[in-house]
Amino acid sequence: MQEIELKFLVPEPRLKGLMRQAQVKSSQLTQLAAHYYDTPDQQLAQAGIGLRIRKEGDSWVQTIKAGGDGIAARLEHNAVLDNEQVQAMLDTNTLMPDLTIYKDTPIAPALSDFKLKKLAKKLTRLYVTDVQRTTRLLVEDSSDQTENSIEIAYDHGEIIHGNDDAQREVIQEIEFELISGDLDFLFMTAKTWCQRYKLCLSTVTKAERGGLLINGQNHSPAVSADLSQLNINKKVSIPAFIRAAVHNCLLQILPNSSAIVAGSTDSSHILQLQIGIRRLCAALNAFASFSDEINPDWQPILNQTAILLGDYQELDYLANYIEPKLQEYGAPKTNWTTDIDALKIKPIDAISVPDFQLTLLELIAFTMSNPSLEPQNNKPAIDKIVKILSKQYENLLQTHEVFGEEDNVESDSMDLEDVDLESTYSNLDTDDQADFELHHLTDLRYITEFCAPLLSKKGSKKRTERQLKYLIKAQKSLDKHHSYAQYQQRYQIKSAVDNNALYGAGWFAALLKKDTKRSDKCLAKVRDRSIFW
Repeated sequence: MQEIELKFLVPEPRLKGLMRQAQVKSSQLTQLAAHYYDTPDQQLAQAGIGLRIRKEGDSWVQTIKAGGDGIAARLEHNAVLDNEQVQAMLDTNTLMPDLTIYKDTPIAPALSDFKLKKLAKKLTRLYVTDVQRTTRLLVEDSSDQTENSIEIAYDHGEIIHGNDDAQREVIQEIEFELISGDLDFLFMTAKTWCQRYKLCLSTVTKAERGGLLINGQNHSPAVSADLSQLNINKKVSIPAFIRAAVHNCLLQILPNSSAIVAGSTDSSHILQLQIGIRRLCAALNAFASFSDEINPDWQPILNQTAILLGDYQELDYLANYIEPKLQEYGAPKTNWTTDIDALKIKPIDAISVPDFQLTLLELIAFTMSNPSLEPQNNKPAIDKIVKILSKQYENLLQTHEVFGEEDNVESDSMDLEDVDLESTYSNLDTDDQADFELHHLTDLRYITEFCAPLLSKKGSKKRTERQLKYLIKAQKSLDKHHSYAQYQQRYQIKSAVDNNALYGAGWFAALLKKDTKRSDKCLAKVRDRSIFW
């Protein structure tokens, strides 16, 4: 069975109002005690699988969950166990899942990489949850005489380390699960509650949180783009293609935004969220004509969020990565802490606002909507992507022609070889040549990556990969140059109140002189090579 649900974290100030809506006369209160199982090295978690035995009211239920068809979808199999047998195992501390029940079930493919008998011998109880669940059913009669039904479940409780009761994490979340009917009813309801109670989407499951607890981690590592999960083929239709591209971006955006709303200030989460948003905006802009369901209001909200994240990420990167490296070379310390503290909008503020959260909900709904209902559903995407790529390539060439080539001076200077200077995407809408070229080159890179599976004709796959490699190299080079310029400007402004910052300003000024020619060479290779689509 596939469950479709949306999970949100509940902010403390909105809890009382939310509970008034959750605890109505028809609502039910259930105590849920669950035991979660995995191998000691968490092989199931690494495969995206959660396995538990949970007491639900008077019954014990064994449940396994795995990835489903869509961001809000999960495969789920439930089996009611014999209460007396479970109690006997609890009395002897031998309660373990029975994996044989999954043979010839829809969940079996999720376990195909495991030898079940061998896996069963390795399973151990890693953590438990003790949760009080308040459930309410929302029902609506639709126009076609079918019943739309949603279960709203508010969970409050704890995750407890399996071997150390002192290690605990609080659970306070609300889920909206579609029981029957139309997906639109699920998303409309979730959007209403999200806006009213300032809920924040979270893709972190209880199983994932339990894994973090036993590993002593607060948040999962940042998630970067994974094009291997871009589910398209050469026959994909126009509306199905844009949904696949948006889905791929959300696979990067949602885990990182979930970590931030849960309290992470790690620059890697912020950076990967920015990059995911940048990829998404490139797709929505380039392929806007691929679907009538694309909302033009999405992009301004996404862009504004990325800019707000960029201010914090840049200062955090200077404080925690650039400064230590400069001090290794003898630079006096420049304190960026006061600048970070002075920011009115922190990362959690930027992405917790209802506009951004509602946009994420609409984007998830878009990816799960039926592409066959769109006007262009019978037209292959490959017929349109060549024109789009050519237009983006022309934009890049025209930018170079308008601004012309500038003389660059190369000088010997120290380099921060070990510092990973990723871009901190800020507002690129300026009159600076490098910014415009970076903007168009970045768009061209991301668009080409989305389109690459359709461009790889027989005998030309290696050529496409080689050309894309040049494109990525040039984009990263200009990205690095843009970062140097941003950092140099930050240090220059800072030097007005802190003389120590002059060292950093001079350092990056020197690096820019050296780096300009290198960036131009990479960009020239992209401009001079023949197109490959």
